[in-house]
Amino acid sequence: MTVFTLSGPEREARLLPRLIELTERHRDRSREYANILAATGHAPGRAYRDTAELPWLPVRLFKTQTLKSIPDDEVFKVLTSSGTTGDVSRIYLDKAAAAAQTRMLGETLQAVLGPRRLPMLVVDTKSVIKDRRSFSARGAGVLGMATFGRDHVWALDDDGRPDVEAVRGFLAAYGDRPFLVFGFTFMVWSYLYELAKHAALDLSNGILVHSGGWKKLADRRVGNAEFRRAFRADTGLTRIHNFYGMVEQIGVVYLEGPDGDSLYCPDFADIVIRDPSTWEPLPPGRPGLVEVLSTLPESYPGHVLLTEDLGVVHGVDDGAWPGKRFSILGRLPRAEARGCSDTFVGASV
Repeated sequence: MTVFTLSGPEREARLLPRLIELTERHRDRSREYANILAATGHAPGRAYRDTAELPWLPVRLFKTQTLKSIPDDEVFKVLTSSGTTGDVSRIYLDKAAAAAQTRMLGETLQAVLGPRRLPMLVVDTKSVIKDRRSFSARGAGVLGMATFGRDHVWALDDDGRPDVEAVRGFLAAYGDRPFLVFGFTFMVWSYLYELAKHAALDLSNGILVHSGGWKKLADRRVGNAEFRRAFRADTGLTRIHNFYGMVEQIGVVYLEGPDGDSLYCPDFADIVIRDPSTWEPLPPGRPGLVEVLSTLPESYPGHVLLTEDLGVVHGVDDGAWPGKRFSILGRLPRAEARGCSDTFVGASV
């Protein structure tokens, strides 16, 4: 089973009615969201011709407003994004939303991992998942991925230093068959790659899933192509899948395909690239702000979100998997990002 099956037209036809339904659901259950829709001209029953016409929320609103569509006594888990104290998104999940998050993440990752849980090397320290009710983005990412592996070994000790003996032991036990490696991009490069290169470790049977941290690697002149080349040349690792995701959109990862040069949307999600000056949707080949759409968020109005990331669609239905083939180019400068959020702040209170 895979969730990378829908062509562009098929995806639009399936997502549009469901996203309209979610818009009305959240309008009915969240006073704050209803106020935003009213202030931005999205009255109940408005017709939408395509997903690009749907009302979006800037992700920054989740840092300043409480946006949820469930009562307080149904809150099962609160996810938080990375950031300074007080400058974090808070995402409220009930039990059904938390279960759907795990299920759909699993179905997405099966496209590259297969249906069975693999031995897992986590390029992090176990202390990152200590608080199981309120996680940082990093902790939530690690814990979410850990459910898809088994016999977990942590590549860093409790002080955050590489544990070479732990990694050697893991490879001695599982290195002769497929195994899963997960970590955030900068940590994978700084700790696992450097360790494996200098210790001549064989990672050739590994499947690496990683995300985030490219800005720090850019300072070292390491981009995606060099990342993949170095791992292949120095460790034998060739099955590498970057992904794009955010805590504000639960259960969705936009996964790098087997060709290794683009990200793809699972069948229950899509993206729109918008001109940061006019907000109009842009065609393939023109970079702009990334808007993410997903049918999963039911406990909070996160189904259509305008991110602060810049991206570009390279093509549609012309890659290893169907749908849009795209790349993330980096972050919008902070001052400009605040501008698009401020459009909504007055309407939401």
